[in-house]
Parts: sequence; C-alpha cells; structure tokens
Amino acid sequence: MRQIAIFVAVGCAAALTHLGVVALVVELFGLSPLAANVIGFGIAFFVSFGGHSRFTFPVSHDSLATARRRFFAVAFAGFAINQAAYAELLRVFGPTYYLPMLAAVILGVAVATFLLSKLWAFAQPQG
Repeated sequence: MRQIAIFVAVGCAAALTHLGVVALVVELFGLSPLAANVIGFGIAFFVSFGGHSRFTFPVSHDSLATARRRFFAVAFAGFAINQAAYAELLRVFGPTYYLPMLAAVILGVAVATFLLSKLWAFAQPQG
C-alpha cells in the first residue's frame, strides 16, 4: 500500500508538471494543446523517472540505466495512448477545456504505467 501511495504522490507531481507546462505553452506561446502536450510530457518524464527511481521503485546505481530505458519505453507507450486519446477528445469537444481533458487522459493511463513500471521497468534482477 505504501508503494502505491508513493506512486500516486510522484505521479501527481509529474502530472501537475505536465499540466502546468501545457498550460504555460498554450497560453504564453499559443501552441496547440496537442503540440504543448509533447513538451509537457518531455519535461514531466524527468520528474516521473526521478521520483519513481528514487522513491517508488528504488533501483541500485548499477540498474539505473536499464531502468531509465525501460521506463522511457513504458512512459512513451503511455504517452502514445495519451496523445491519441487527447486528440480524439479535442476533436470531439474542442479546445475550450483542454486541461481537464488532458488530466482525465493522464489519470486513465496511470494504472497501466504503475503495473508496467513495477513488473518490468524497475524490476531488479534476482540473485
């Protein structure tokens, strides 16, 4: 249960970073929400990996590079689903509520990200 609580805390920090960057880029630079989502994901990845590799699924220094590659694969797959779902929501509902729609999509991908992170990305070799 503790691990899930830490995952949620790190995930919230990463999600708030993601949403904040998207809002900033859309509002200040006039990028489309979909383009801003790419930038938000890129920055939030570092928050997510840093938190998860230190607190949620602590890994040894020797395993860090492998965990980073695997977690990037998990995060990128999640982002691909995120971007496709977000594009569809924007198409159907328009951009007026772009942040709540993105928050819903991020939350929806979180469960799969937890499971893949725990069982594969941050799995420690046995032995």
